[in-house]
Amino acid sequence: MSAADAHVIEANGARIPIVGLGTMTLKDNVCVQATQDALRIGYTHLDTAAFYGNEKEVGEGFAASGKKRDQVFICTKVRQNDLMPDDFARVLDQSLANLKIPQVDLLLIHWNNKDIPLKLSVGALNKAKRDGKTKHIGVANFTTALLDEAWSVTSEPLVCNQIEVHPFINQDKVIAASKKKGMAVVAYCPIARGKAPGNDVLERIGKAHGKTSAQVSLRYLAQLGIAAIPRTATPAHLQANLDIFNFKLTDAEMAELKKLNATNMRVVNPPHAPVWDT
Repeated sequence: MSAADAHVIEANGARIPIVGLGTMTLKDNVCVQATQDALRIGYTHLDTAAFYGNEKEVGEGFAASGKKRDQVFICTKVRQNDLMPDDFARVLDQSLANLKIPQVDLLLIHWNNKDIPLKLSVGALNKAKRDGKTKHIGVANFTTALLDEAWSVTSEPLVCNQIEVHPFINQDKVIAASKKKGMAVVAYCPIARGKAPGNDVLERIGKAHGKTSAQVSLRYLAQLGIAAIPRTATPAHLQANLDIFNFKLTDAEMAELKKLNATNMRVVNPPHAPVWDT
């Protein structure tokens, strides 16, 4: 990572930029352009996954940006159906070929598979790091119980747990468990898939700072020490999502936003999700 970017979270040896570009559902030229635009305006963190079907486009956008490889933190993920060691290795090789890079900065197990022992999936993750195909490894959508089990079978440090976090959900238990293990928390759906705009509390706090409700949501996470990967292809929104470091929420505002956690609105809850921490 370039030392020029001070807005990072350090976790078990990794330096993860606090704001990244989430790319789920971004396809074709829209994805290429969004990636290129994000890097041009100052993003240093790209998030993709084999499942998104857009690694080639993210790679194209990165290549077209003119950025050096060490200036951009790139994360990809292996889905729950591909966690057996041979499948894992095959999917990862395809991801690297799609991205046209020899190594990602961060590789995650996208979702756990209850039918595949973590010893095998985490073992495959460890091997990817040992083989130099990723600099760091981590997990996504892991509960406190899954984190304990993953750490009991890993030989390499896990640097991140990527989970749904925004003001409308209480993730205190799993955030605390992740941080206790020295892991960064990276928030997906950080503005709750567009639910933040229009919320009275977020709008009011935003007005006090001359910011949008989406920016308040991202700033709230940043002040909790949580990175975020908001998804957008709109240049104005890309810029706005990055412009969260020139204001600070007061303790009273943070407390007010914390109260919204009681809404307990989970945006992402597919059939293969684990039994979430309550």
